[in-house]
Formats: sequence, C-alpha cells, structure tokens
Amino acid sequence: MKKTMALLVAVMLLMSCVPALAEGTLRVGMECNYAPYNWTQTEETEFTVPIEGGMGYADGYDVQIARKIAQGLNKELVIVKTEWDGLPMGVQSGMIDAIIAGMSPTEERKMSMDFSDHYYNCELVVVVKKDSPYTNAKTLADLSGAVITGQQNTFHYTVIDQIPGVIIGTAMETFPAMTIATRAGAIDGYVAERPGAEADCMANPDLTYIQFEDGQGFEATMDQTAIAVGLQKGSPLLEQINAVLAGIDEETRVQLMLDATLRQPLNN
Repeated sequence: MKKTMALLVAVMLLMSCVPALAEGTLRVGMECNYAPYNWTQTEETEFTVPIEGGMGYADGYDVQIARKIAQGLNKELVIVKTEWDGLPMGVQSGMIDAIIAGMSPTEERKMSMDFSDHYYNCELVVVVKKDSPYTNAKTLADLSGAVITGQQNTFHYTVIDQIPGVIIGTAMETFPAMTIATRAGAIDGYVAERPGAEADCMANPDLTYIQFEDGQGFEATMDQTAIAVGLQKGSPLLEQINAVLAGIDEETRVQLMLDATLRQPLNN
C-alpha cells in the first residue's frame, strides 16, 4: 500500500511539472533498463533518442519500434524514463501517450489499458550460471529444488510455480538485480524472455540460459509471451499505431532485435 501511494504521489508530482501533451509529440514511457528492449547510455548515436530531463540517451529494440511509430504518426518522439511499476499509472494519467517497454498484453493489464497488435513474440527461458548443476536442464522438472525468481509485477514471476519442487525466490525489481543475484549464487536463476536472456548472457559470459524441449517448458498464452504497445483506455492512437505496426514486416522486426542485442553497451 505504501509503495502504491508513493507511486501515485510521484505521478502527481510529475504531472504538475509536465505540460499538456503536445499534438506534435509522442511521449513514450519505458524503463530504459531492460536490454535489449531498452537501455540508457551516455553517448548519442544514430540509434539513440534523448531521454527527457537530460537523463542520457535511450536505445534498444523498443526505442527503434517507437521511432518507427513516431515517424509513421508524423510526431516527435519523447522518451520518458519511468520505473516499471509506474508505467501503467503513467499512461492512465496521461503523463505519457504510450508504453513501449517490452510489456505483454496480459488479461489483467487489459482491464485498465488498451494494447496494440503485437510487435514481437518470444519464448520463456531460465537464466543460470554456466557452472550451475541446472545448466543441462531440458524440462521444468529438471529444475526441481532450484531457487528461481522473476521480475516483480510481471507474469514471469507467476509461471515459476509450474516448476515441480521449485523454491520460489523473492521477486526482484530489475533484471540487473536478478543477474547480480544469480552470479553471486544468491539464487539459481530467473525467468526471462529469450532476447533479454541472450543480452544478459552476452554481457555476462559466466551466465547461460535454458531452452526447454518442445512441450517441456512453461505454459503461457500468446498474449503473455507477446509484446505490445500499452495505451490509455479509448486512446485515439490505437488504430494509427496498429497501421504503422502492420507496415513493419517480420524480417525487419527480427533484424532490429538482433541489432539491438549486438549493440547493447555491456556487449561492447
């Protein structure tokens, strides 16, 4: 309750400092801390967009999708760095126009937000240390006895109980925090989407990720494993954004993700 109130106060304070949304801008919220979907860096490149408030530059797959959407809508893109838990409240309050942050359009979220068509689909994996006794796991049952966690307030954390005999670790706020905990041996691993897992493992060579055999991994709906743009209920941008997304072919989407994964700062 205290955390919810704190988030509400933070949003209200931000709203008091942010002018009414300009017609010529598209204000997009994201963590800027979830590579390869989005991250923060200090140097400007041809791929980056300045983060509002002089907080550095944003890059990543979400940023490139946001750039294409803004261009398609003939609007100036503004990246608003926002904590994960504050994103839904940000779009609901009108502080931001859209969430483009690796967010899945789950049934729970659809109750309070509208979502675009999917702009990426991925599978769930588990990140572990390369020298972990669970490295060669092929099924969920092979992880029995492991301490596994996921990011808080995501469906990743809710699927952990599908692992027989698992020890569910405390949910963590960010993927960097889970990476550190795994490398330190505080937990055995964490649930992630494959692109994020690839990025974490490329940045941390002592980590790897488990891809399960067909039919032996997590059960999840398409909406849970897909990524979509989150919008305020009844947003007039929905149809326009879907039209832009329809013009981005699958080959381009895959290439954008590959390029973002190779470009992430910790990978260079």
